[in-house]
Amino acid sequence: MLVLYGVGANATLAVVKVLAGFWGHSNALLADGLESALDVVSSALIWGALIYAGKPPDEEHPYGHGKLESLAAVVGAIFLIGAGASVALHSAINLWLGFFRRGGSEPELPEVWTLAVLLLVIASKEVFYRILMSVGKRVGSSAMQADAWHHRSDAMTSIAAFLGISIALIGGPAWQSADDWAALFSCAIILLNGFAMLRRGVGEVIDEQVSPELAGRILQIACEVENVSSAEKCRVRKSGLTLIADLHVRVSPDLSVRQGHDISHRVKDRLMESGLQLSDVTVHLEPEEA
Repeated sequence: MLVLYGVGANATLAVVKVLAGFWGHSNALLADGLESALDVVSSALIWGALIYAGKPPDEEHPYGHGKLESLAAVVGAIFLIGAGASVALHSAINLWLGFFRRGGSEPELPEVWTLAVLLLVIASKEVFYRILMSVGKRVGSSAMQADAWHHRSDAMTSIAAFLGISIALIGGPAWQSADDWAALFSCAIILLNGFAMLRRGVGEVIDEQVSPELAGRILQIACEVENVSSAEKCRVRKSGLTLIADLHVRVSPDLSVRQGHDISHRVKDRLMESGLQLSDVTVHLEPEEA
């Protein structure tokens, strides 16, 4: 539901910024509005993916639909990188053209009231960033965290536009390029975060090991089960908002098949009740070496 609110907020603010940029003679604000419009598409994709990822397993998808959440994070990161690159390109072109502008009429300065619009946008985007990032980290959703960074990146480009417009209004036409330099700086930060989110999302899609610390914790819990001699070869992958693990446990070779089966079930039950957000655990039994 939070992501859906984000879609509505992005759509509303995109319209406000585009209209304000057009009527307020601010190219930076207009470009910022176009970036927000791109975020609407990204947020809508992530919202749909989160709903689909929560569906239970079926015959065609025995491992569930959680990978779509990671795929949505990848798509969201690509949109974030694309938005940052497009704003950076727009600013670079403006700077390049400014170097060759000679004579003629002076560029039209933005209206003062566009600063008030940007302050409203910055405050709104920061609130949505903090809410989505907090919830995304709590439930372990990379897609929600990617969407949160869309709001933060939008706030950063709006801050750059605010600074640029302020400097242009104070310094006059000679300082018109300050807007574009500030935008380039914020775009560099946006791209860095975009690539970080992309790497994380791709890692989840290709079943990258979640973390050595988590694997160690799982092995430790498994070894606490009675008649388990040792545990090893733990693999943990992310699927949607949950984790799937498989591991090998060693037991006495003198145990019966039924006893070994009971031990493996106790290991799985202990792990599923451990609070580690595990949705499935596969336990492989091996005989203890003499």
